[in-house]
Amino acid sequence: MVFDIECFDGSEVAAGLVTRFRHKLIQRTPLFERLFACWRSGQEARTALTVPAHRPVLQALDSVGTDRPPPRVDLSGASDDGFSGPCLRLVHCLPVTSRYGPALLVLATHAPDLTGVAPGADTAEHEANLMRYEALLAATPQVVCRVTQQGEVFTLVGRAGDVGDGLRDPGRSVRSWEARIHPADRVRFDQEWADAARNVVPLDTVVRAQRVTTTVSYRHVRVQAVPLLCKGAVSEWIGSVADAEEQWRLRTRDRLLERAAGAASARDLPEAYAAVAGAVVPDLTDAFLVFQLRHAEQTQSEDEALYATRPQTTTARGVPQPPPVGGDFALGSLAKEAIDTRQTRLVVFPPGEPPRDQVSTPTADWMVQANATSLVLIPIVIDERTVALVAGASCLGNPPLGESEVSVLEEILRTFQDPLRRSLELQSIRNTALVLQRSFLITPPHVDGGQVAAVYRPTSTTAEIGGDWYDATVLPDGALALSIGDIVGHDLEAATEMTKASSMLRALAYTHDHAGPAHTLGQLDQVMQGVSSVALVTAAHAVLRPRSHDRSWDVMLSNAGHPPPLLVPAAAPAHYLYGPQPADPPLCVASWIERHDWHHTLHPGDTLVLYTDGLVETPGADISDGLTQLASRATDLRRQRLSLSRLVTKLLARVGGAGDDIAIIAFQASNDF
Repeated sequence: MVFDIECFDGSEVAAGLVTRFRHKLIQRTPLFERLFACWRSGQEARTALTVPAHRPVLQALDSVGTDRPPPRVDLSGASDDGFSGPCLRLVHCLPVTSRYGPALLVLATHAPDLTGVAPGADTAEHEANLMRYEALLAATPQVVCRVTQQGEVFTLVGRAGDVGDGLRDPGRSVRSWEARIHPADRVRFDQEWADAARNVVPLDTVVRAQRVTTTVSYRHVRVQAVPLLCKGAVSEWIGSVADAEEQWRLRTRDRLLERAAGAASARDLPEAYAAVAGAVVPDLTDAFLVFQLRHAEQTQSEDEALYATRPQTTTARGVPQPPPVGGDFALGSLAKEAIDTRQTRLVVFPPGEPPRDQVSTPTADWMVQANATSLVLIPIVIDERTVALVAGASCLGNPPLGESEVSVLEEILRTFQDPLRRSLELQSIRNTALVLQRSFLITPPHVDGGQVAAVYRPTSTTAEIGGDWYDATVLPDGALALSIGDIVGHDLEAATEMTKASSMLRALAYTHDHAGPAHTLGQLDQVMQGVSSVALVTAAHAVLRPRSHDRSWDVMLSNAGHPPPLLVPAAAPAHYLYGPQPADPPLCVASWIERHDWHHTLHPGDTLVLYTDGLVETPGADISDGLTQLASRATDLRRQRLSLSRLVTKLLARVGGAGDDIAIIAFQASNDF
């Protein structure tokens, strides 16, 4: 870095430049010339500074470069012998590099004119100015600048290109310097500078400054500036600019890792990704999208395209939401390249002009709408397999993502590799359990004289694992057996026990078709207590037999601690069916409990609905309220003359964010037997 003494012209601090050895005066400012009138350019210090008052200055020059800190001498008590003009107060010497080679910088400040002022008047302002200069210069920053009250910027040490891997030359005005600062940092920088000026305190901040590159890119720099006072007012600033890329990266990484700590304890992948997304938007990226990959063997397509689902999307304020994607969302060539190579890919493009040949059409359309300027794709690789793809984008015309932002994002994702691995493994287990569970949720059979419809929705908080089931079986004598049940728990064990219970109930109903529902549930209770460790099972079982003479159906029911069946008559309000005594206890709570049957008649057009408690239970609310609302909803839907499948779907839609699994199975007696 080359020191330029001319930038001290007009400053409140005098500056002189001397050679490293023999201390020959090379350059001096007008103020330095007035203070050291006897020291002419080209003259060595020992020749010019010969009077006793000069001796401390000579000693300071000789000691530069030793193990001692840069010397500073106080000449406030010296006489005017050998000096011209106001009395010197402080002199400071430090090594610099000049256009002439190694040199020493001599800084000096003078005491004010104390004529007519009482002895001992405070001159701390001048000492503070010099101390501020020396603190910044002695720290050997990459660039030192002086900013005048009129907004002119003079580079004292170095040049903009010396910072990091080169900053674009901002020119000599404050406005041009601010124009080189990242748009997202300008408002904050202006506010911090204004606060420092108002309170007359140093400014110390990190901002992004434009680099010398063919495309618009930025690098983090640390800006320090201190105000210099003259008669109690800020007359100018002396500031330094130094590379802060690594400092920013480490601080940002630690801060965002702390913010994303929730990913380590996430219960599923969407929750893990959401924790990371909440940490990096908008600090690193304006949009954060996650694509879980579905490779060709997982899709119905025979082409070689890669497909994905999108479990997480997070955008900054003002950024439009990406469009929803279906189960077979094909990724573009850039994503395929990132997946195949397992390497991050970053593309930068003009605002709102994404490379359509490299991304999918929906993605390109969204980036146009979002006025995006860059896209980064980071593959998530676990066990040598790319399982997901993280996409980040700069939007709203903001400058594109830089290498530092991408590096921090990569590091955060690597840090949570193990939690993501655990979430993926858990997701795999849950998917297996869901396949197993749904394999036992039969397709409703065709029934003469009526129709059956069913629907199932797993709880959103446990990634589709639960213990709810429904079943419909045509018995050997032509009767229809309907059942619904709920095993306590929301895990793989609950789903496994559910398959046992539903299978055994079907077998017992089929082989004991004339014994009645109570007998069947009693047999299931004994078997479950003998072969299962489940703590509690609620179930409702019904056998429906047609009556050909009046097109009605005889319904025999038994309830083991389950919510009451709902009857939706063809021309009357919906209501619940109860037996002559309260519902029997659930299964697996006690041995040899006597269970009971009761009968009801379904007339043409009537609908019997069996459901699990997730349909009527809401945390913090009484279940009776949920039962009342369900009956009212069913009555309203019956008036709309919906098909049975639409009816059960609409009943399910009444529940918002389900906190429990929900299963519904319904039978409707036909009007034309």
